[in-house]
Amino acid sequence: MRILTGIQPSGKLHWGNYFGAMKPIIDLQGKGETFVFVAQYHALTTVHDAEALRQATRDVALDFLACGLDPAKACLFRQADIPELHELAWLLSVVTPMGLLERCHSYKDKLARGIAASHGLFAYPVLMAADILAYQSDLVPVGRDQKQHVEVTRDIAAKFNQTFGTDVFRLPEPMISESVAVIPGLDGQKMSKSYNNTIGLFDDPKEVKAKIMRIATDSTPLEAPKNPDTCRVFALYRLFADEEELETMRQNYLRGGYGYGHAKKALFEIYQRKLGPFRERREHLAAHPEQVEEILREGARKARAAALETLAAARRAVGLD
Repeated sequence: MRILTGIQPSGKLHWGNYFGAMKPIIDLQGKGETFVFVAQYHALTTVHDAEALRQATRDVALDFLACGLDPAKACLFRQADIPELHELAWLLSVVTPMGLLERCHSYKDKLARGIAASHGLFAYPVLMAADILAYQSDLVPVGRDQKQHVEVTRDIAAKFNQTFGTDVFRLPEPMISESVAVIPGLDGQKMSKSYNNTIGLFDDPKEVKAKIMRIATDSTPLEAPKNPDTCRVFALYRLFADEEELETMRQNYLRGGYGYGHAKKALFEIYQRKLGPFRERREHLAAHPEQVEEILREGARKARAAALETLAAARRAVGLD
């Protein structure tokens, strides 16, 4: 089984990135061939500062390694180190119906947020299909908002196979953990850089604490029982807690005499306890950039070998061999 995920280097990674995309793939490493890439080409639809892109690319690699991605179990690489993706994307684009792309909600959502329309933004799902299909991925851990892109990838792959009478591409399956399908931001919307409501994965602890204390809650008095299932502080605490910790917190809410300030303090403490060791590991890796670069180059070598094999099969199917 091959498992793949990617994250755009479009800014600092946050709790939503970690629980929605990073942790699922880290938990799966070793259970199949695992591919993780830094999606630089996708980031270019919104990031137009070269140095910012370089720095964010380094940061994503550091964050993954700090959070437990093991180069012995997973292939970590930069998307830009796999030039075969673009030819594969073109071969896929010639069988991709326009209507399929026009129905993609991600394009409409980004336009609604004021991002300028471009061919890259519109054709984003085709390049994503190339990302997934190049490595013959079986399983793609994604957030609920990205599920449609995996479904589009399946449609494109099936269309290619049918058009050219071949079985070049496997049809991948999305993997969505319902317990972390949507990570709430500080304002209750999905945690996203676009909404400016994130808590950075490696922000300064003082900044993290200040953001946690700003999380909006209702006006239920301190002494009154509270509903944990409608509280975004509890929703974030759930991400870090084991079953016993979660049940204890639930009972705190239900019995009353436990304020939202107490819950926010508990959220900060469990964040420090669970993610603190990642911060120390990241500082060590940042001090040894040559080690990170070697990991990325070796990852690209392995990923490119798989992509070349897939591209060769696709070229044969269309008659370009």
